Amino acid sequence: MEKTTRKKLLEVDDLRQYFNAGRKSEIRAVDGISFYIEEGETFGLVGESGCGKSTTGRSIVRLYTPTSGRILFNGEDIASMKHRERLRRYRREAQMIFQDPYASLNPRMKVKDIIAEGIDLHAPAKTAAERNERVCELLGLVGLDESHASRYPHEFSGGQRQRIGIARALAVKPRFIVCDEPISALDVSIQAQVVNLLQDLQKSKKLTYLFIAHDLSMVKFISDRIGVMFRGKLVEAGTSEEIYKYGVHPYTESLLSAIPLPDPECERTRKRIAYTHQAPGEDAKLREVAPSHFVFCAEAEVAYYQAKLEKRRNEG
Repeated sequence: MEKTTRKKLLEVDDLRQYFNAGRKSEIRAVDGISFYIEEGETFGLVGESGCGKSTTGRSIVRLYTPTSGRILFNGEDIASMKHRERLRRYRREAQMIFQDPYASLNPRMKVKDIIAEGIDLHAPAKTAAERNERVCELLGLVGLDESHASRYPHEFSGGQRQRIGIARALAVKPRFIVCDEPISALDVSIQAQVVNLLQDLQKSKKLTYLFIAHDLSMVKFISDRIGVMFRGKLVEAGTSEEIYKYGVHPYTESLLSAIPLPDPECERTRKRIAYTHQAPGEDAKLREVAPSHFVFCAEAEVAYYQAKLEKRRNEG
């Protein structure tokens, strides 16, 4: 999408994920989206519930087999990969942190066994002592105590459970992590702690993130670039600052207008913009309306969005 000196770790090209394909009940959860993520950066994917964000993440880590399109990880097409051993190697490099810390941990397993599942599968420890040592190291990395290893998930708070989920994802030393709304089920005070932890881990472990959320203000805080998703399509994409300040697609404007303001006076006068969906033109696709700023539109609409963007910048 833009010229860069950093290596593209992940490239998604015209990804489609349909359920009940070819039937009357067909659901086009992801309908032809394309984006890339560079090594060491965070790409934020934002949109309302049901727009296809989580399905995109699950398709990328191959929890779902894509209907069509390409998912290039380090130059290798993951979407069409069928060889079990190659998929296993990929899943060691690409992990996922799930949305619900209550449902994503097996209640019958102790924390040490939950975290060590990946270790046992991908890089078995030589001894039980070495296994426990690695688990304790991971617990310390996410801010938990080694004494927690022998407990069960129900003995922890939501924030602590999510830290366990993060430790589990880190156990196999991945390069890329899909963070599927990892803070949406947590209290606001705990959300900041988890986001700060993710940022610290990204720097120390040289990780690359796909950060999925519906809170645009949080996505802006953690992301380098943002993609806005609606009904299975990317409707706008650009740098975090660019989208937050100068989002011009009507759906992006609607999301931005819904962000609460900390000032009571401003909050009282804030105008919410309702989004009315209109069917896009036949030639609609993600088009560049400014350097590194893309909008899903028809060729005839490019000039309109360029003028709208220029006006927004002059005003701001």
